[in-house]
Amino acid sequence: MESGPAIFAGVVFALFGGALVVWTVSRVRHGEPVAHGVSPVASATLASVASVIALVLGVWCFSRV
Repeated sequence: MESGPAIFAGVVFALFGGALVVWTVSRVRHGEPVAHGVSPVASATLASVASVIALVLGVWCFSRV
């Protein structure tokens, strides 16, 4: 019973991290800003760091199952 919340959290983190990676890469490839009103390099870096953190948290949750 205790693995249910870990699986749910792992899926949520993995989906969010994966979607953020795909979105960030597609915006950078097209030369479009990742966030409006922010430096393109800073916004792409921050989004990349956030996506990697989410993916690592997802893997950590799955390792707790």
